[in-house]
Amino acid sequence: MFEDRRRAAPVGAAWCSGEVPRKEVSRDCCPDRGGPHQHICRGIFQIEKRSCDVLLTASRLEWTAIEPESPAGDGATISQREAEFLDLKEVFAVKMKCRRSMKQHNGGTLLGIAIFVCVNKGQNKLKHRVIHLSNLSEDHCNIWFKYLKDLLNGFFPNRPKSLKVIINPYSHKKEAKQVYHEHVAPLFKLADIRTDITITEYEGHGFLVLKECDIQEFDGVVCVGGDGTASEVARALLLRAQIDAGKDVDSNFTPVRAPLPLGIIPAGSTNILAFSVHGLKHPSTAAMHIIMGMFGFGGRTLALAEKHRWIPSKERREFAVIKTLANLKSEDCEISFLPSKNTHLDNQDCKRNANGTNAEEQCSEDEWKSMQGDFINISIMAIPCLCSMAPRGLAPDTRLDNGSMSLIAVRNSTRADFIKHLKQYGNLNNQFNFPFVETYTVQEVKVQSRMENRWAEETSEEKADFSLRCPSVVSLKGNCPWNVDGDLMEESSEIHIKIHSQLITLYGRSIEECDESTVQCGCL
Repeated sequence: MFEDRRRAAPVGAAWCSGEVPRKEVSRDCCPDRGGPHQHICRGIFQIEKRSCDVLLTASRLEWTAIEPESPAGDGATISQREAEFLDLKEVFAVKMKCRRSMKQHNGGTLLGIAIFVCVNKGQNKLKHRVIHLSNLSEDHCNIWFKYLKDLLNGFFPNRPKSLKVIINPYSHKKEAKQVYHEHVAPLFKLADIRTDITITEYEGHGFLVLKECDIQEFDGVVCVGGDGTASEVARALLLRAQIDAGKDVDSNFTPVRAPLPLGIIPAGSTNILAFSVHGLKHPSTAAMHIIMGMFGFGGRTLALAEKHRWIPSKERREFAVIKTLANLKSEDCEISFLPSKNTHLDNQDCKRNANGTNAEEQCSEDEWKSMQGDFINISIMAIPCLCSMAPRGLAPDTRLDNGSMSLIAVRNSTRADFIKHLKQYGNLNNQFNFPFVETYTVQEVKVQSRMENRWAEETSEEKADFSLRCPSVVSLKGNCPWNVDGDLMEESSEIHIKIHSQLITLYGRSIEECDESTVQCGCL
């Protein structure tokens, strides 16, 4: 029962007489049989301290304040109020509202019905509010409660009833458990969602749990953490799907879809994936999406940040950015890519350069392209990567489900020009409007460091001389750090990335428009 220890609002005698007359109540509450405007029941409740005439239809709840008639003979008429209404699709929970003493665990004095509604507060933020239907008649409230519950269950059979929750207790400042229990668990409880919670104890624990558990018991999987946690859980869901389908995961195969949707609760140092799905870093908004069933330079910076984890996370990130900028260096790489064949790209070009002209005449040809040179940063993104410091996203032309990736290659430039490029992410200007920045829409990418090849061609005497001149470069030995979904991948001179689209469903929505507000990185 929904518990409310506040004093009951005064109840007028006009609506305490009992249940609604039988002729006004239809026992058939299936929306499909009577249409969306079918009258289910009608009665009197107090809403916001006003006596109201309340009508429940198959698609919404309507109420009109009841105004007393003016004394006869004064020429006045009955005051009419405009009806208010609530779409039932916005409702996620209905509870009986009771008042109990501190020692009571059950029973109590019935006060009415509480209806919990998901509301949009603007700037992509979702919250909940409660509409109280007050009436002291137990029979009357039981009838309405049953009809409301039946309607919601019939409307939304795909809303989750059981979830597997994976919490990374070491995310960010070890706040993940607190974030879940304070902001998410109460909402799941209101929505009558059963949860099975695993607190991970080591890296890869969530991966093993999802590989071995009976996932058919659940309607979805929820991870609480940052981008690294979300990536680990997504990989586990996809690998489990391939194993269950009898795929040889060590061979070149066509993958199958994951059987369960994934929900991401942001609680990490980086929450770019959650930001791209929900539009902001807000645990309650992420929880509401789940309940409602809505379905290079960065590598070096991360490597440096990982070596200074004793510094608080915000200061550590800014320190790493500044330190990496101070030691800015390019990498000699060869980049090969296959242009995207996707025709649903909103007429985007395969490549855009500073003057907006086409660099490729054909976007759909099955032909690999390649380029070589010194690059400061290489980014490959399959999502927009929205975050507070990049309101348009790191890859604004990318969508969550269009089967393409953005390849952003930043060629060697001065430190001042590169900083200007980074600063453009913090506003609504085009961050790619620089002659040293190239962007491509691709479906497959290979990146290989040419440092090792160049090193092998030199004589031992040249090697020794080069070592004296550039010891920090030689120490790499052709291995460049990569920031992969917030995790550091080192000792790799070659990577191969291929997109497999629409293999996993995410609770949330595709963010097509960014907010007008801008938040810039304080360290630049």
